[in-house]
Amino acid sequence: MSGVVRNQGSCVAVRAFSPSSNFNRCSHGSASSDGTTCGRPAWIGKGLTCVCFKRKGVYEGIYINLTPKQAKRLKRLRHRMKVYFDGSRPDHQEALKALWSATYPGKELHGLISDQWKEMGWQGRDPSTDFRGAGFISLENLLFFAKTFSTSFQGLLKKQGGKRSAWEYPFAVAGVNITFMIMQMLDLDATKPRTFIRSIFLHILSENEWAFDLLYCVAFVVMDKQWLERNATYMEFNDVLKSTRAQLERELLMDDVLRIEDMPSYSLLC
Repeated sequence: MSGVVRNQGSCVAVRAFSPSSNFNRCSHGSASSDGTTCGRPAWIGKGLTCVCFKRKGVYEGIYINLTPKQAKRLKRLRHRMKVYFDGSRPDHQEALKALWSATYPGKELHGLISDQWKEMGWQGRDPSTDFRGAGFISLENLLFFAKTFSTSFQGLLKKQGGKRSAWEYPFAVAGVNITFMIMQMLDLDATKPRTFIRSIFLHILSENEWAFDLLYCVAFVVMDKQWLERNATYMEFNDVLKSTRAQLERELLMDDVLRIEDMPSYSLLC
């Protein structure tokens, strides 16, 4: 079965889905006056504008009727996205300790509040203050990355690849912002789908419940690659994040991308 988004402006995307995915075509006139199709941009810090597809005329979307598996996994992912980091919770404390152990094997952590955290790229002695924008899932994403793709994780942490800037992005804080960017891109909290990317992701999620975490890992390596290609400095981080989002969207829209592992940039992970 094929899903089609037609656009007389900047984008034409055609995707094929398995018969198990039940899609219905619909049209609505919800585009804003300037033709953008995404919602109001949001950002943990400042200066990030959303990456939008410009369309002329009526916006054509694709709504998905969720299968029971998709509905269950979406509910679980939404729950994860709504959990705030709570430094008083033992499980959150243990997750933070696990991140330290995965990042610096064999190196003793002196405390959950310590100057040691600055080595990882947190803004201060207490990393819990940096989770406010994206919540506990951003810690889970970092931990998943560290355990699943340790070579890539360590390479980015230590800024081992390419010609680095004198003013580099802080690794851990960048990771939190990447989580937030993906949450905005997928728009999973919306009552009705507003983006084709969301529908594609829900199909992928039905195949792998860790799709969000895998997409996070891809996004991190894409961000660093674009950072190096632009010879960027910290002041340009928001621009790099915008171009990273655009790259992810382009790859997810490719006809032969049915899993996160099918994305061309997945090959950057090791």
